[in-house]
Amino acid sequence: MDIADLSSTRPELDRFVRRFEDCIGTRPSREHFRRYVAGQLSGLPRKSAEPIALAAGIPPRTLQEFLSLHLWDDEAVRDRLIRLVAERHGEAHAIGLIDETSVAKKGPKTPGVQRQHCGATGKTDNCIVTVHLGYATGDFEALVDGDLFLPESWAADRKRCAEAGIPATAEHRSKWRIALDLVEHAVELGLPLKWLCADEEYGRPFAFRQGIAHLGLLYVLEIPRTTRGWRPRQLRGEPTRRAEEWRGGRGPRWQTWRVKDTDKGPAVWRVRAVRWCPAEERQPGEEQWLLVARNAIEDETKYFLSNAPADTPVGDLLHVAFSRWQIEQLFKEAKQQTGYEHFEGRRYKGLRRHLLLTQVSLLYLAEQRARLAEKKGSA
Repeated sequence: MDIADLSSTRPELDRFVRRFEDCIGTRPSREHFRRYVAGQLSGLPRKSAEPIALAAGIPPRTLQEFLSLHLWDDEAVRDRLIRLVAERHGEAHAIGLIDETSVAKKGPKTPGVQRQHCGATGKTDNCIVTVHLGYATGDFEALVDGDLFLPESWAADRKRCAEAGIPATAEHRSKWRIALDLVEHAVELGLPLKWLCADEEYGRPFAFRQGIAHLGLLYVLEIPRTTRGWRPRQLRGEPTRRAEEWRGGRGPRWQTWRVKDTDKGPAVWRVRAVRWCPAEERQPGEEQWLLVARNAIEDETKYFLSNAPADTPVGDLLHVAFSRWQIEQLFKEAKQQTGYEHFEGRRYKGLRRHLLLTQVSLLYLAEQRARLAEKKGSA
């Protein structure tokens, strides 16, 4: 669904926005909330506070202050968003999607900005990074939460933090810790989840895998090829093997799977699945699934670890493992359609609220996509 398709949905947008009104104490702030979301869902070429305000016929400073200074409860909006997804789209077998995205920025003033790996440019660049939790059930997907990665250089410079409005309680957290906090919060609010998938940035740390398992969730996480472990029958005195050693040589037979369809055609992977005990702090961890997946066309191999039961079909594991493309699609929509990259302020609260409102706008876009598809299907 494209932004242009939203021209006839204004009544639905007003009803949608009213679901957040009790989180926003004053009538002017409620109206600014509606204006900002409507602006993100408009055809404006840039969707920062200034062009949205000018299009709405109000002073830009008014909308800028709404983001950075007005006393509305953004944490309550955050929780309402998660609960709306749970109530309207929640399914017991839903997949949680963890990933990060980045936005290149000029200058040193945007909260959290520094030279670091920037996925948007594919190199080390001056950028900010945010970590997100997505939610996928069938044809529905949404970003339900996210937070800014605060580099150590920022956390150690309290004067710089104070100038950007970053509270003294805000600390540097690793990306996997941010991700685990997001999942814990969503589960506490009743978001139904069965599975979680993520790339090796999150699959590498044992503490992250352990934290997800303690929440009662099943994971299929990409891991580095150098991850070491044992086959269950090899634990007594045998040396560990790297995951990549299962790519060649003898072992379980390779199976061919069509894991998804893409714009370029079906994505076909050859997969070897073994039961495996990863080496956690040089000690054998619990028996899990190790999946070695080789792209049938390109020279690419991925390794996944899953705590799913031993009788779980390999096809189910692969479906979860390769669901991460859905959050990548959400990032694309956020940047191309709702102005995620267009924040121009220098205040921490304003940046986090812009992130939150972008997630609200994306949820509305997803719901309208489903509504229009249903309408067309019944015509």
